[in-house]
Amino acid sequence: MGRDTSEAVGDAAPGAFTDEVYAARMDRTAYQAAALGLAGVLVTPGPDLVWLCGYRPTAPIERLTLLVLTATSQPRLLVPALDRPTAEASPGAGAVRVSDWWEGQDAYAAAAGLLRPHGRYAVSDATWALHLLCLQASLPLATYQPLSVVLPMRRAVKDEQEMARLTAAAAAADTAYEEVLGLRFGGRSERELAADLAGLLRAHGHSRVDFTVVGAGPHAADPHHRPGDRVIGDGDMVVLDFGGLKDGYGFDIARTVHVGAPTDEERRVHETVRAAQRAAFGAVRPGVSCQEVDRAARAVIEEAGHAGHGARRTGHGVGVTTHEPPYLVEGEEQPLEPGMCFSLEPGIHLPDRFGVRIEDVVTCTEDGGRRLNTTSHELAIVR
Repeated sequence: MGRDTSEAVGDAAPGAFTDEVYAARMDRTAYQAAALGLAGVLVTPGPDLVWLCGYRPTAPIERLTLLVLTATSQPRLLVPALDRPTAEASPGAGAVRVSDWWEGQDAYAAAAGLLRPHGRYAVSDATWALHLLCLQASLPLATYQPLSVVLPMRRAVKDEQEMARLTAAAAAADTAYEEVLGLRFGGRSERELAADLAGLLRAHGHSRVDFTVVGAGPHAADPHHRPGDRVIGDGDMVVLDFGGLKDGYGFDIARTVHVGAPTDEERRVHETVRAAQRAAFGAVRPGVSCQEVDRAARAVIEEAGHAGHGARRTGHGVGVTTHEPPYLVEGEEQPLEPGMCFSLEPGIHLPDRFGVRIEDVVTCTEDGGRRLNTTSHELAIVR
């Protein structure tokens, strides 16, 4: 199976993020929060901390680590004293002022000293309840809101360096897919093939494999099937859906293959999903709402007589996590912007029979869309 390069560019080597990049991200986030009337943004270990300031703690996170962003002061990173050397050596350390707290000291009192007693703060989604409850006890008049609710699109628009990493992750995933097609499917369990696929992803530079869905036969109708001991047999439709991180940025790709010759019905269903994916891609352009892209794919599936058999949404954002805003689903009126990256993954799922899914990561450009995944959408025949 060759790659379709008519809508994509070649692999790009990711570059290192500088202090200036991290400073710009933190400043932008702080000023966006201030425009909403918030006193600031509080970020604990997780994807937002890495994206904002480049710091990923190596020690257990039951010890409070807190990034404080406000529009009126330099970013402050509060860490356990034992972690200070690591924090000061992190990629974006030059863009933050690091302070610490010692064992036996009240970490939440130290954090409270960086905050306004009556302030309203956005708090990162990964914050432990322990930390938030203790902050509330230290500052009982302060209030908190989920960061994903007040600033859902904070990471949605990618810069050139982020695009380079996403492109490289997609290219590596494409290579892994092409190589898995050369393996034997028939007579092996879903679990065995999933392990082979995970190994190929790591061999091509992925530091983390989030999921490797291998659903064969009736299991292909379950979008979130967990590979098990079912032996793949001749005549099985097999959905391969896998995602993870390379150089800190994600990918999420799905292709559907068939063991031996497919039936006419299986080919028709596959072609319907392929047409739905093309329709979704054709709808991508700046200013179009997320739900319009979802509707474009869903219309093709419903016209083919499969209303109710489609996926619950057509896609989701991809960045430092494999699932993040924007979500391409009915009711989401967020307009697309150049630099947004997201999956397009329509599917048809026929319970107890078979299923088909085709998924690429796509970016919105100034005048349309561009696929980051370039492997063929044809129904591959495997042995």
